[in-house]
Amino acid sequence: MSRTVVVGLDGSPESRAAAEWAAREAKLRALPLALVHVWEPVPVPMAQAPLIGPETQAHWAARVPREVAEGLRLRHLGVDITAEQRTGHPADVLTDATEDAELLVLGSRGLSGIGGFLVGSVGLATLARAERPVVLVRAGEQAADEHELDPSGIPSAAGPYRPVVLGIDRSGPDDAVTAFAFEAARRRRTALHVVYGWTLPPYYAYALPSDPELIREIAGHEAAALTEVVRPWREKYPSVEVVEDSRFGRPADLLTEASRAASLVVVGRRVRRSPFGAHIGPVTHSVLHHATAPVAVVSHD
Repeated sequence: MSRTVVVGLDGSPESRAAAEWAAREAKLRALPLALVHVWEPVPVPMAQAPLIGPETQAHWAARVPREVAEGLRLRHLGVDITAEQRTGHPADVLTDATEDAELLVLGSRGLSGIGGFLVGSVGLATLARAERPVVLVRAGEQAADEHELDPSGIPSAAGPYRPVVLGIDRSGPDDAVTAFAFEAARRRRTALHVVYGWTLPPYYAYALPSDPELIREIAGHEAAALTEVVRPWREKYPSVEVVEDSRFGRPADLLTEASRAASLVVVGRRVRRSPFGAHIGPVTHSVLHHATAPVAVVSHD
């Protein structure tokens, strides 16, 4: 699957929304789209039950990717779309499917009451292991959601794209994460909002109420440092408008806020070879659960 956009498909509304997003992304990248439907066989005693015998399982398992692929071909003309069915544990199969692919797209259920994601165990397990970029798309995501409202205030996919948002750690920015965000903004012909949240060392806390000048000095220093990190990328991508947003606050909160007006949020995940410990950082984990736009997680060393 070299140079392919891959989407995990299970027939659920969230995976169908992911497939639609993946088709749009494949068109932007001029790449083929591969639908990977993972069939995890039920235990033998259940498989032998009259209502869900092996033939019934095989019929429904094959029907899902075929029907989804047919619909996508009608709605996304010009995109080369293939569908295949694999057997095994979903996280294992999807991780294997991304080894030579450019991008993996997965669906997540939207949280009721507030915008955001409910990332299931398969999504988290795949994210923790995949070394290619993974995009999470919530159920109900529409093409118009990625675009600005038209002049009459109606959502429309014909309008310009909303900005791409990049969460950056200026103390250790990774080129792969930054390049992914700039490329996404370039393809969409939209602005890139670089969001950097900073906090104060504990020993500053007591001085702030009596020394407002100190907070302004620190804020200026952080903003200038962010500008230096972004400067070479501005030169490399002169066509991309860059908006720098350096503010006091938790990075996850600032990124969640910025996601409300974004077409895509880009964050990083450090690859950890050890089987122990957290494999998805706290900022990325929080953004995945609370962002209202699709989230791209780019792994890096």
